[in-house]
Amino acid sequence: MSLNRRTFLTTSSLALAGATLDLSKLFAQAAQPGQAAPAAPQTAFVPLRRTVGIFTGQGGTIGYHISKDGSFVVDAQMPATARICLDGIRERIGGGLIDVLVNTHHHGDHTGGNPVFTASVKKILAHANVPDLQRAAAARQAAARPDAPAPEIVVANATFVNAWEEDIGSERMALKYYGAAHTSGDAVLTFVKANAVHMGDLVFNRTHPFIDRPAGASITNWITVLERTVADHANDTVYIFGHGSPTFGVTGGRADLFYMRDYLTALLEFVRGEIKAGKPKDVIVKITDPLKGFPDHGPLIERVLTPAYEELTA
Repeated sequence: MSLNRRTFLTTSSLALAGATLDLSKLFAQAAQPGQAAPAAPQTAFVPLRRTVGIFTGQGGTIGYHISKDGSFVVDAQMPATARICLDGIRERIGGGLIDVLVNTHHHGDHTGGNPVFTASVKKILAHANVPDLQRAAAARQAAARPDAPAPEIVVANATFVNAWEEDIGSERMALKYYGAAHTSGDAVLTFVKANAVHMGDLVFNRTHPFIDRPAGASITNWITVLERTVADHANDTVYIFGHGSPTFGVTGGRADLFYMRDYLTALLEFVRGEIKAGKPKDVIVKITDPLKGFPDHGPLIERVLTPAYEELTA
């Protein structure tokens, strides 16, 4: 199943800046005296398989499992849409606490809604690196914008190092850490019985990714992570992506993971070739030609060229 609702994918693209996402700017969108209130974000609950579905709104795609005897949610988006999602989940489960909120990684468009969820979940779970990465990103944001109001952050109160498995209601939740990729704290979550996988931001479907080198990103290992994820799952597994282009959407299959792998491989090879040609960094990072073989991504951008250059010259 491939989902390509232009409205929610457009709002999701607000947060592609990841770790450096300025939450204060989003909070500042509230109406000021004499101004009209901003339009409500477009949101949607979409079922995928069995008890598993996705919620789309402002930020990374949320995944969820809901059954009469247990529920969990994957990622929390931003505060405004987190509230809409939480209200919808609670209505579907008939009140009571959600068993687990999982953060696939630390970026603000996936954890900004944690404060909204915190009183309604039994625990918040993430990879062991995520709490410190989240605090460090908040500190960098505060230093960059000292006059902006500091957003509230809530970090995970349960963590894992390599893997975590737990039965929740009628579904089995399996988390795995394959090593540094988009960040150094990316978790892959498998809904075992539904044969669905939430990739967090390990897949930006046909759109340029954010590569967070200050948070330990590795393009080289990201390629390996995608290959290992496919190897660990069935041919017909449905994958949920943190972000995607309006045309290709935020769900797909193993071919989309291979496409992401091939894009990252081509990005490194392109930048390596430019370095060998003797071009300096300030020239390479300004190249805007489309990456050969990947026209859906549009022109190259500095956001991907800079970390590729830095990784190859480190």
